[in-house]
Amino acid sequence: MKHFFSLLFTCCLTLAINAQAQPKNTILNLDIEMVVDGKAVGWTLFGNEKFTAVVDSTIVHGGKYSLSISNDSDVANFRAWNFTLPANYEGNRIKLSGYLKTENVTTGFAGLWMRIDPSIGFDNMKNKGIKGTNDWQKFEIILQMNPQETTQIVLGGLLVGKGKIWIDDLEVHIDRKELKNAKIFEKEKLPADLDTEFAQGSTIADFTPNAIQLENLKTLGLIWGFLKYHHPAIAKGDYNWDFELFRITPKILAAKTATERDLALLEWIKKLGEVKEGKPETFKPEEVKIKPDLDWLTQSGFSAELQNQLLKIKNADRNNKHYYIDFHAGVKNPNFQNENAYADMVHPDAGYRLLSLYRYWNMIQYYFPYKNLIEEDWKGVLQEFIPKAIAAKDKTEYTLTMLELIARIHDTHANIWGGNKTLSDFWGKNYPAYEVKFIEEQAVVIDYYDEILAKENPLQKGDVILKVNDKEVTQIVKDLLKRTPASNYPTQLRDIGSKLLRSNDSLVTVTYQRNNEILTHTIKTYPTNKINFYNPDESTEPSYKWLDQDILYIHHGDLKKKELADIGKQMQKAKAVIIDDRNYPSDFPIFELSKLLLPQRNLFVKFSNSSLKTPGLFTYFGEGTYVGSNNSDYFKGKVIILVDETTQSSAEYHAMAYRTAPNATVMGSTTAGADGNVSTIKLPGGIMTMISGIGVYYPDGKETQRIGIVPDIVVKPTIEGFTKGKDEVLEKALEFIRKD
Repeated sequence: MKHFFSLLFTCCLTLAINAQAQPKNTILNLDIEMVVDGKAVGWTLFGNEKFTAVVDSTIVHGGKYSLSISNDSDVANFRAWNFTLPANYEGNRIKLSGYLKTENVTTGFAGLWMRIDPSIGFDNMKNKGIKGTNDWQKFEIILQMNPQETTQIVLGGLLVGKGKIWIDDLEVHIDRKELKNAKIFEKEKLPADLDTEFAQGSTIADFTPNAIQLENLKTLGLIWGFLKYHHPAIAKGDYNWDFELFRITPKILAAKTATERDLALLEWIKKLGEVKEGKPETFKPEEVKIKPDLDWLTQSGFSAELQNQLLKIKNADRNNKHYYIDFHAGVKNPNFQNENAYADMVHPDAGYRLLSLYRYWNMIQYYFPYKNLIEEDWKGVLQEFIPKAIAAKDKTEYTLTMLELIARIHDTHANIWGGNKTLSDFWGKNYPAYEVKFIEEQAVVIDYYDEILAKENPLQKGDVILKVNDKEVTQIVKDLLKRTPASNYPTQLRDIGSKLLRSNDSLVTVTYQRNNEILTHTIKTYPTNKINFYNPDESTEPSYKWLDQDILYIHHGDLKKKELADIGKQMQKAKAVIIDDRNYPSDFPIFELSKLLLPQRNLFVKFSNSSLKTPGLFTYFGEGTYVGSNNSDYFKGKVIILVDETTQSSAEYHAMAYRTAPNATVMGSTTAGADGNVSTIKLPGGIMTMISGIGVYYPDGKETQRIGIVPDIVVKPTIEGFTKGKDEVLEKALEFIRKD
């Protein structure tokens, strides 16, 4: 449950901060000394209201006041104080420091937190959070800044689980300057920023398109996106390209023939100005992973003049600066910048719904590194979703349409994130007391989210769920697959399991099998403020232990780099090491642990990314990444790496490195198949999604996306094994080690 809590807590914290724009404070009150009527000026609260949060005048670090949060109940949740800085600032690094005092923090952690919106930087001290009872100590958080994209900087202190925290004397430094001496960032206003004509709506009313209009709208979507990423004038920020869509769409809808359509498009394009011919990028064939998909420019039957104009723009001179797209430093995954989410539009109008489709479709067309693995004609998907986007009659239909579109790229990183309320209401506001997982493709109760509430209900661990509200689970799965973005089928089942018993009703009827008996009962579901849904408890024990006397077991999700010195000593006594990677890492021990496992440097991965000069072209960059070092004292026994569908992203990346060790064997089942740093995408209506932003491959170019980390020995849990309390994957690993 730890990984689930970590993701859920981060999403809740993100949602709480971003649910509405925070009012920027005109004064600083980081030392908590401005208190009026018992309230700290500029400070607000979010999180579980059962936690007690007050301004404290009895226990302080300095001055007269501090902030405190306490929780002595069994509700394992969180609460946080937050303060929004009064401005955006120039600089590269921002440091939040402050003094914290804790008392009996036992089931979770306490800490400072800071976030730069939108999704630029975030730290809540989860990996180094404070536990137990501690006198005043100074702590700090450092984040990398991106002033050009920043909308707000929010910070504070928080408590997760039981205990009490006091917060006092916070300070903010930017590039080592006190905040009061930092320079406020003034973003240059370009023509694209100054165009506000359609800020309140596209003026395109709902309509039912005919066949000619559907074909013309497909053409518009292709050309609008092509121009967005290819035309130098748009790259310079000379045009608000969202609003240009709303200016041209009525003319395209009015066109009765292809000739009329092409004339309207040609007139529109010519207004953007002439382009200068550029020099094409050149690469060796072995350096190219994906070529641009631009054959449609000459194969769509456009008029000769329109086709020639588009080809000129394709060959235009482009530099490495673009208003709408950049690459994150170092990693090189795309940064989709200056994309307005229009979050105030609860149900975007027809024009904005088309914008949402066109924006997302073209981001995938030109900047998704795994577009070659979509396994269908992506242009056909555009044509399919135009009438769906137009027909979405309310916010729920619109959100589900976009979710279905997102699912078509088959990327486990891609979903609708950030606690989207519309989607949450659709899945169900209430949760069961049970955790459900698909084993042998059957829905099995494997654990309790809340053991106390579980006792109020009839289900038990090992029960196989057959029907929910009289609907067969097999049919539920079939219906949900199209709305469950994931890289592969096992990961889709993983995600469906968490939604299977959610409901907007307080009662759900469940038919299930226990042993050989078929039973039907009603179970209760609970809102999140009633169920002990969070589980912040992290083990204070070491992440490693002995299985028998000579097999060292490492729980990779708990592993901290600081433990590796001792682990290295323990390895000297071990016959074999089992690395349990069926979790998500809480640290990044890949290089340190690999040094213990490898006799020399090994290349274990290489990467691809796209280009601003040639949108849609993906090439391998750099020589890849190495792990290990020359080490004659490396571990020479068997290394077993356990994986399953919960092994995702960073966990998969670590497994790729560890399997290069001599005598390494990967054992288990298909992993999530989503590797690479994520890029955030914002869509109208406040929808936030992501993609895997760089291509991650084995050194020989073999894919990891969708395929995952393929086990050397496949071992899948069985229902029989689970009901007997067995970890069959671990047992198989022990058997494999002992057979020699």
